[in-house]
Amino acid sequence: MKICPITKRGSLRAGGYSNRTRATQFNPTGIVRRQLNLQKKRIYIPELKKTLTLTLSTKGLKTIHKRGAYVTLKEAGLI
Repeated sequence: MKICPITKRGSLRAGGYSNRTRATQFNPTGIVRRQLNLQKKRIYIPELKKTLTLTLSTKGLKTIHKRGAYVTLKEAGLI
């Protein structure tokens, strides 16, 4: 599934068509699925002396850099 285990966010349904586009193209609702920016990363946890491979969103990566890998992953329930 395309869900970040740290931020618990998934894809969004979003619009964003102008009225001119709606009038000229066949897309009556203009609803688009916006996916997360997921990255596969290897993260080393010095407290456990282990490396984990996770698929995280870029916002989750920023959280790990800011708060530390061990604290963030423990809070998310991945350790």
